[in-house]
Amino acid sequence: MRMFHRAVRALSDLGMALSVIVMIAMTLLILAEVVARNLFQTSTFVMNELVAYGVAAMTMIALGHCLETGTLIRMSMLISMLRRTSLLRRAVEVVAVLLALTTTGVALRYFLRSVERAYSRGYVSETAAQIPLWIPEAIVVAGLGILMLQLLSYLLRLLSGAPPMADQDSEAATATAREH
Repeated sequence: MRMFHRAVRALSDLGMALSVIVMIAMTLLILAEVVARNLFQTSTFVMNELVAYGVAAMTMIALGHCLETGTLIRMSMLISMLRRTSLLRRAVEVVAVLLALTTTGVALRYFLRSVERAYSRGYVSETAAQIPLWIPEAIVVAGLGILMLQLLSYLLRLLSGAPPMADQDSEAATATAREH
């Protein structure tokens, strides 16, 4: 089971690294657009579309890493009221993970069908770039897949007795309270 957790963590870290690369590429594209418009009175004509796809890709492929590191927005107010070591906290976490796995699975199934349809029918964007729509949708599928694996990994850790993850916000609040 440790190998599974390590593999999922490595995949999540890869997703985060790709997310950073996408952010850098978007920044460079925006800078190119600014230079083209201000110095050459022209445009790339694709910046808006590519940046929109980039934001979606960046967000989706980083979700697994965010869950693993405790930076994904969760129901911190509810969870923080329960002691991290309590049986009730573990039960709430297990139910939340099962619900997240279910909803992520439904979304993943929908996007897989959409990718299949866009690919088989040759759908492209209605812009000058005419990007095949299965490409950005496939990135969403990859991100959802990484998130599902990370959720499954967390569920297995919970069921094997590991303590629930601590939220970044609750850890910061605890550290601040200790300082005062």
